[in-house]
Amino acid sequence: MADIARITEVIEPEVTALGFDLVRVKLLGRSEVGDDEHALQIMAENPKTGQLVLDDCVKLSHRISDRIDALEEAGEALIDEAYRLEVSSPGIDRPLTRPKDFVNWAGHEAKIGLTAPVEGNRKTLHGELLGLDGETVQFEDRKSGRVSFALADVHSARLVLTDKLIAATRPLDTSGADEILEEQED
Repeated sequence: MADIARITEVIEPEVTALGFDLVRVKLLGRSEVGDDEHALQIMAENPKTGQLVLDDCVKLSHRISDRIDALEEAGEALIDEAYRLEVSSPGIDRPLTRPKDFVNWAGHEAKIGLTAPVEGNRKTLHGELLGLDGETVQFEDRKSGRVSFALADVHSARLVLTDKLIAATRPLDTSGADEILEEQED
């Protein structure tokens, strides 16, 4: 299987060069994709808006593809099997992958999967993210109450879509929306 650390090392400078922040690099297997090939999923955001618009995704996809192609021409294959590249915004119910995500989204509902159980022998938590204290996540779990755990013990984490999250999220770029609505009315 591919080396995600190496893929990230190659992709991150390309993301940064366009003024974006890398949120996640994930290689999805065939069973996860439901297809004959793997998917290399890249999530990035514009730090000013917390999102990427379609044109941003296209630019970033081309830039990453060109970089990977150049490495392959030089003899380095990052992924040995067939795959497709997916570049996207993290979305409103975004994954929490970086320490700053646990700080920036404190006060919002989240689901967190842990590699090691916390109080009550629980590895899956659902509740309010309270924040980050150094390298320790503070969390108010619906079943266990207030718990804390090492950031390194987080296997997966994502925000849950709520009215509060919608209200806190900056509006998406709606440029071009008027043209789409006019076409639908015809």
